[in-house]
Amino acid sequence: MTTTTITNFRKNVYSMVENTIRFNEPVNITTKDGNAVMISEEEYLGMIETLYLTSVPGMKEKLVEGLTTPLSETISEEEVVW
Repeated sequence: MTTTTITNFRKNVYSMVENTIRFNEPVNITTKDGNAVMISEEEYLGMIETLYLTSVPGMKEKLVEGLTTPLSETISEEEVVW
């Protein structure tokens, strides 16, 4: 994470926003009144989706179970009916 002052952020806002978008590099912006963090929209949406999924009762356990299930024990694409 890059850390910068609000003054430096104002001077370099375009390049800092571009780096955040291109490389998903958060920017910690410090001010005398507190700090703020700038993240890319992609990172933000991913965080929101993760928060949502972990808020669904039982979903966390299902995700963990899915991570530990061998691929050979899952259904193939041919078995999925859309």
